[in-house]
Amino acid sequence: MLLPVIMAGGTGSRLWPMSRELYPKQFLTLHGDHSMLQETVLRLEGLNTRQPLVICNEEHRFLVAEQLRQIDKLSQNIILEPVGRNTAPAIALAALSAIVDGDDPLLLVLAADHVIEDEKAFHRAIQQALPYARNGNLVTFGIVPSAPETGYGYIQRGEAQNDAAVFQVHRFVEKPDRATAERYIASSEYYWNSGMFLFRAKKYLSELGKFRPDILAACEKAIESPQADSNQEFIRIDKDEFITCPDDSVDYAVMEKTADAMVVPLDAGWSDVGSWSALWEVNQKDDRQNALTGDVFLHNTANCYINTDEKMVTAIGVNNLVIVNTKDAVLVVDKDKVQDVKKVVEYLKTHARSEYRRHRESYRPWGRIDTVVNEARYNVNRITVKPGGMFSLQMHHHRTEHWVVLSGTARVTVEDKSYLLTENQSTFIPVGSVHSLENPGKIPLELLEIQSGSYLGEDDIIRLRDPYGRC
Repeated sequence: MLLPVIMAGGTGSRLWPMSRELYPKQFLTLHGDHSMLQETVLRLEGLNTRQPLVICNEEHRFLVAEQLRQIDKLSQNIILEPVGRNTAPAIALAALSAIVDGDDPLLLVLAADHVIEDEKAFHRAIQQALPYARNGNLVTFGIVPSAPETGYGYIQRGEAQNDAAVFQVHRFVEKPDRATAERYIASSEYYWNSGMFLFRAKKYLSELGKFRPDILAACEKAIESPQADSNQEFIRIDKDEFITCPDDSVDYAVMEKTADAMVVPLDAGWSDVGSWSALWEVNQKDDRQNALTGDVFLHNTANCYINTDEKMVTAIGVNNLVIVNTKDAVLVVDKDKVQDVKKVVEYLKTHARSEYRRHRESYRPWGRIDTVVNEARYNVNRITVKPGGMFSLQMHHHRTEHWVVLSGTARVTVEDKSYLLTENQSTFIPVGSVHSLENPGKIPLELLEIQSGSYLGEDDIIRLRDPYGRC
């Protein structure tokens, strides 16, 4: 039985303004009906797998938990990296946590932000790789190239194996220039490096110990006493130990050095969706090659990608553009210049602007907040609390809060009093009052929150008790 290991770290800055540090592309619905993380898990249906093991950043823990819960795949199976240390340590943590009572599972290592159009071809490639992984090989999946792409690393195949569907790895090569990539394509010996792998947990750890014993030792110390959070299904790693771990990719640390690497060619409509132009390529288009999401009106427009989440967007007489509209930012860029989106993110970081990190709408373990008005002395938030969700028991030194229920039912606690509020009812929370809110109903609770005071920062939330472990 396969154990899927899904790496869900990263920030996806090339897909700004939709992808941001606190809500990166793997959690967005960009292709298909689910988020990219959910699509990654769901495309495994039909294979003999365990529940997936997801590795993510501490800041994304509630997003991962909620998205796994939505597809019934949450089962104490989220490893939290206290700091990012690249893919070699991340896979080591998964392998170490998977070896229990002598078990040595086959790890199917996947990224959470890839598109794979042909699931049957994907499954066939995994089946072809299985006997080699069982026998101690480290198998990677090489994407059959469709163009001389300069943005990917390549894998050169070596000797074919008995079934001619699996090859020894001759070498890994860095991202080439255009002329070199064209030679690779013409030779038919090279594949794009997908970053997907299949191997036994103990075999990976053995090879890691051979070539990077420092990484293995740091990971072993960090996971010696993992603490599972029974409330939110997290496995926490010792931060002080893990922060000493060297940063390295699985390619550099193991795959380029091992004598047991194999490659299975994969031709399944794969994309890492690394840019807006790549997203345009994999999405459905109209008869003028426009890929559209949201409320869009076009006239005499062709070859565009347009995505709007709220406002209507109109485009007249334009060609080859990417137009992305979110609640707090608009991107307009020539489709051939989308790699320069990173310059916007660099500008935002340099000028300490929040748009690189967070959306106007942000997510909490209990629901979400849309900040409609953000001024120096007052904020207006539209808040959604999911059924069973609740705020921490908290207080504020500098602000008052006024809550108006728009729909659903709220159970409010202020000091020693608890009461219910329903649609069109409201309550006031004075400065310094200990308070909380809960949705006891079966439908989402929608409310309007008006905050006012001399200081409205997040660090004025003094949590006294929190069901999500944030105290």
